[in-house]
Parts: sequence; C-alpha cells; structure tokens
Amino acid sequence: MPPLDNTLTLSDFDYELPEDLIAQSPAEQRNKSRLLRVDVQGHCHDHQFTELIDFVKPHDLLVFNNTKVIKARLFGHKSSGGKIEILIERLLDDQRALAHIKASKAPKLDSTLHFADDQFSAQVLGREDALYELVFSKPLLPLLEEFGATPLPPYITHTPDAEDDERYQTVYAKTPGAVAAPTAGLHFDNELLEQLRQKGINTTFVTLHVGAGTFQPVRTTAIKDHIMHAEWYEVGPEVVTAIQSARAAGGRVIAVGTTSVRALESAAQFGGTIEAMRCPLAHQGDTRLFITPGYQFKVVDALITNFHLPQSTLLMLVAALMGLDSMKKTYQHAIQQRYRFFSYGDAMFIDF
Repeated sequence: MPPLDNTLTLSDFDYELPEDLIAQSPAEQRNKSRLLRVDVQGHCHDHQFTELIDFVKPHDLLVFNNTKVIKARLFGHKSSGGKIEILIERLLDDQRALAHIKASKAPKLDSTLHFADDQFSAQVLGREDALYELVFSKPLLPLLEEFGATPLPPYITHTPDAEDDERYQTVYAKTPGAVAAPTAGLHFDNELLEQLRQKGINTTFVTLHVGAGTFQPVRTTAIKDHIMHAEWYEVGPEVVTAIQSARAAGGRVIAVGTTSVRALESAAQFGGTIEAMRCPLAHQGDTRLFITPGYQFKVVDALITNFHLPQSTLLMLVAALMGLDSMKKTYQHAIQQRYRFFSYGDAMFIDF
C-alpha cells in the first residue's frame, strides 16, 4: 500500500449521478436490493443481495455496527415565538445533548426553547462551533421517541413516516445514539442472518454512533486539510476474541459498512493492535479518523457498503480500500447499470 497521497483534491472524488438514481425509499424487502461485487482484480459482477451468502466463506467474520438511530429531529419555538428546528447530533447524558439549530436568528445563551405545546423545554448552555449544548427539562431519549422525527438524510425528500421509522434502522440495532443509519446493514434481515450462521459465518458487533456530520460536505480543496467530525465508538473484548478466532481459522474480517471500518481501524490506531493477527485491542472513545487513499488498513480485509455521495469522506474511505481508479470504474459501472444510490439504495461488496 502506498503512503498517504497528500496531493489529492476534492475533484478526484467527484462523479455525475443522474438524480433518478437517488433512492427515495427502501427496497420492498430488506434483502431484495442489488449487490455489485468487485473482485481482487477490480472486475465488477452484478448480483442480488441474497447472493452474498455465496461469496462469504466459513470462518469469515462479519462485523456489524449495532448503533440505533434516534428520532433526533424536533420542532419547537423560542420564548419570543420564533420557530426552530433541532437536530440532535450527540447525546451527552440523560438530559444534555449537542444539537444543530435552524432558526431565523441564533438562540441566545441561557435562553429557553419550547417543544410539544410546552410539554418540555431545553435551555441553551453554550456553543461548540456549529453545535449548541442544550439541557432538557426531562430525560431526552423518551422525549425523542414520543415527539421526535426520524432524521432522514437531506437527499431524501419525503417527510418521514412509519415505514421510515422501521426501515431506516437495522434489524439488530441495539445502542441508541446515531442520527444517521449505518446503511450497509439495512440490507440484512433475520432470515439472511440465520442463513449466514448456518453456513458457518461468524458475526460480531461494534458500536459507532453516526453523526449528522456524515452528510456534511468536505469544504477544503486539498483533502489533507479536512478535519473529520468526532463520533463515539466502542470495540469490546468480545470483538477482539471473534477476530482472533477468525484469523486463526483463516477467515477474513469483513466490515459491514464504513462505520464498522472506522470503529475497527480507530481501535487499532488509538488502542493498539495484536500485530501478528491484525487484530485491534478493545477500545472506546471519540474518533476523527479520516481514511483516504494510501491509508494502511490494520484490521479490515473486505467491505460491504452502499454507494456514497460524490466528494464525501465515505467515498474516500472506499477509494482507500479498493484504489481510486478502481473506485471510479466501479461507480461508472453502477451508474450505467442503474444501481440505486445512497442510504436506501443498493450495495457493493469489495470482495478481496
């Protein structure tokens, strides 16, 4: 693997996408999406997602992100009456959170925000760059579940409904805290997971709470100047044990989604590794790990992922794993074959 390429610019990760290929709703069934498999030579193969079971091998380890999407969008008003829209970015404790606030005028320090016909409120404690620190009058998670809306990505144009509440969530979601879904996992249903188990494919779960920053554009021309938003992750000791077992049996570590990649590689970067087994040590904390072409992967062998936005950090991660030229060719193939793109779209398997 070459060293990090500090000459890369934003235009290296651009591509033209017909608007009608942006999926506005999920497939009729979770596992009925398409799967574009890219082999070690960079060749593209068109499949259905259910065929994934033919390409993973006994002793391979699938690593899922078990974060749970919270209903992070709230609507309310300031004490002055001005309307506000809040997107929770991060839970700090039971009643405190960092949030984006849309309002005609920025709310003032110590001001009060009102929600749900004054059934609850929040006080503005301070500001961290674009985010506001808020303390709510009641525990926040139950309030979001009752009064919040599922925070669909900005490119999905319809108002969230009951179907989104179910389908913009993985079937194995467990730990509340994400404001965007780990979308590669949306293709898995319980039936497919059971079929994988019966084939001898092992699974394990990391946690990375995906923030709204995942949709924020990169604003620096030179990629090396971009600073990632912080996200909290945890790689537990059971993950370490599962990776060691897979390595000992000759299996691969296959990340389900870019967020699983970032959790595993962050643990390796910040917690350390068992180098002989390419295995991270258990670790948790904040990560701003930015993976771009030339990055030396310490843990991950292969990746299942969706198709990502042009110029996004997620696309850069994919290019780091499969190579920039191969990524560009693969995306052109996907566009020509009319795959569905982004969160509710189809998947690809970088099958090295």
